[in-house]
Amino acid sequence: MTVIDESPDAPELGISSEKVRIVILKARQFDAKEGDADPDEGSNAADDDMADVLEDKPEDDAVRRELITYINGLNEDEQVNLVALAWLGRGTFDLDEWEEALQTARDEHNNRTAQYLLGLPLLGDYLADGLDAFGEEYDDETDEELEDEAPNKEDNS
Repeated sequence: MTVIDESPDAPELGISSEKVRIVILKARQFDAKEGDADPDEGSNAADDDMADVLEDKPEDDAVRRELITYINGLNEDEQVNLVALAWLGRGTFDLDEWEEALQTARDEHNNRTAQYLLGLPLLGDYLADGLDAFGEEYDDETDEELEDEAPNKEDNS
C-alpha cells in the first residue's frame, strides 16, 4: 500500500501504484482508438495504408480484452480503490473525501467494474490525476517500461 506521508490522518491508497500505472498505460492505449476510418477496408492492412490499425472495434480489440482481464483479476478491494481513484482524478471527490469515495465505490461495486471503468472516456488521465493527488506521479516516458511488465490476456498478476 502507498501512503502519502507519515501522519496518521493521511489516507491510504489500497492498490499498488504499479498496478494503477499498468491500468493507466493500457487505458491510454485503448483511448487512442478512433472510429471507423475506412469502411471499405480491404483484406490486407498494407493495401489500406494501415488505416484500420487504430480503429475502435470492441469485439476484437486485444487491448480492451487485456484491460478487462487485468481489472477483473484484481481483488475486490483493489477494484474499489481503482474506481475511487478514478473519481478522485475526475474531481467527483477530493482527497479529504477519500473515505466517502471508497464507501461509495464499495456500495456500488459489482462484477462489471472493468466495463464501467472502460466507459470513462479519460480513464488513464483520471487515474494519473488521482495518483498525483496521492503524491505519486505518472510519467509517460518512464512508465512506458511497464508495458513490458504489463500482463497479457492470460496473465492477471
